[in-house]
Amino acid sequence: METTAVTAPLCLRHDAGRWTSWLQCGCMLCFGLIDRFEVMVHFLLRSNWIGKIRLTLTLLGLPLTVCSPGLRSSQTIRPVSSSLCNLYLTSVRTMPSSAAPHVKSRCPQYPGSKIKRFVVPDDKVDWGQSWPQYSPVSHTDPSVLKKPVWADPDIGSFSPQFNAVDGGVDRTSFDGSYKKEKGKPLNPRGRTGVTGRGLLGRWGPNHAADPIVTRWKVDAKGAKMNHPVSKRPILQFVSIKRKDCGEWAIPGGMVDPGEQVSLTLQREFSEEALNSLTLPQAEKAKIHERITKLFKSSGFVVYKGYVDDPRNTDNAWMETVAVNFHDESGNSVSELPLQAGDDAGQVKWVDVDSSFPLYASHSRFLELVSKERKAHW
Repeated sequence: METTAVTAPLCLRHDAGRWTSWLQCGCMLCFGLIDRFEVMVHFLLRSNWIGKIRLTLTLLGLPLTVCSPGLRSSQTIRPVSSSLCNLYLTSVRTMPSSAAPHVKSRCPQYPGSKIKRFVVPDDKVDWGQSWPQYSPVSHTDPSVLKKPVWADPDIGSFSPQFNAVDGGVDRTSFDGSYKKEKGKPLNPRGRTGVTGRGLLGRWGPNHAADPIVTRWKVDAKGAKMNHPVSKRPILQFVSIKRKDCGEWAIPGGMVDPGEQVSLTLQREFSEEALNSLTLPQAEKAKIHERITKLFKSSGFVVYKGYVDDPRNTDNAWMETVAVNFHDESGNSVSELPLQAGDDAGQVKWVDVDSSFPLYASHSRFLELVSKERKAHW
């Protein structure tokens, strides 16, 4: 993935048992690393000094390239927006994989409608597979056709700049450059059985941000509780029950044009999990202070990329940045009263467990958080 913002990225490479940094290194080849360095690499990437380097790079507007075991090549991370303070995102151990075809993006019935998708078997998902018989259903929801401020006009009535930041709208994809056909963008993960935009406002990538707020489950004395089977400490996360489909999910929402992702994360959590829009001003100020403190901490970037979402179509799809903010001491967000916002039916702290079903790719995000925190999954 390339960046056009700067030409002097900081690269980190393991060399003779030590980490070495270069400025103005350009594009570099990451040499294969042997297994015995893996523990050291994971430790260093979680150490305080690497966090300080990332923060410094963010403030200076520099990208970060990291080479480590498990990555086939080094990767330069691009800024998510062109806002005043760009948030650079990298997660060495959790880079998305496009090996498996999307599944929820091919659900039989398109959500919020009676539209039945054209059935796409696994071996026909890839656009590279010739399939003359492919006859997807065209569908754009009436709420999108009403031209709300968050939606694009129809193709033909405007000329969007795909694979670029188009005015304030980010039309680039974390998957890299995507193809176009007849003026419309093609889903980088392949066929879905539906064309148009469905419930999504933007042609191409629709960028979202998902804040994963966690704490440790503790007993009456404040001691961490371990799972009886895995013997690992149990994490809890703030979950909302979506009104549109009734599934439990991570609170999150769309990145507004020109908005910093860091602000989207905080705004969406406040609105969906704390119902901040309806609170009295004095109470809102107290909550804002605590939320700001937590969200200014070093969040762990769990995932950034394509989301296997049932709203996806051949021409519009969801991409997200999921960041974990952990209340280690339990005296920050943990003490705030949860209250569901307009988009949520319910909100509560939920034990992180593989058996708990979640919306879209959210279970995968929590699995990665559990591994990072060495918690039960």
